[in-house]
Amino acid sequence: MKLNNLKINEGSKQEGHRVGRGTSSGWGKTSGKGHKGQKARSGYSRKAGFEGGQLPLYRRLPKRGFSNANFKVEYAVLNLSDLNKFDNDTIVTPELLKETGIIKKQLSGIKILGNGTLEKKLTVKANKFSMTAKEKIEAAGGKVEVI
Repeated sequence: MKLNNLKINEGSKQEGHRVGRGTSSGWGKTSGKGHKGQKARSGYSRKAGFEGGQLPLYRRLPKRGFSNANFKVEYAVLNLSDLNKFDNDTIVTPELLKETGIIKKQLSGIKILGNGTLEKKLTVKANKFSMTAKEKIEAAGGKVEVI
């Protein structure tokens, strides 16, 4: 026996009922939807987990486990190309970055990433630096200081 010789058994596959088509089919009028109400209307869709007003299962069950989301450390991220706005020999601090409007919130600290090029000699003070950012700042003649 080969796959190309396989055939569907006679009568094993039936077409589904086409409800609401004609009167003699026995599937007309309300077409199995009952009379009126929200579920009888077109476009009806029930919210996932909805149980007819009863408190849904996912809310009835006790919540267990631990989520680390409350303790997540999130840094305000900055690229090297953003630091080209400053003059040579400027000491770039988080306060200066906030003053100039480069960052809006300091969050848990500031991290400098190595995207772009740095054409100025700067002393940059931040909480974290990527390896490429460190290399590019020092290659431009600047200094990197971790706060």
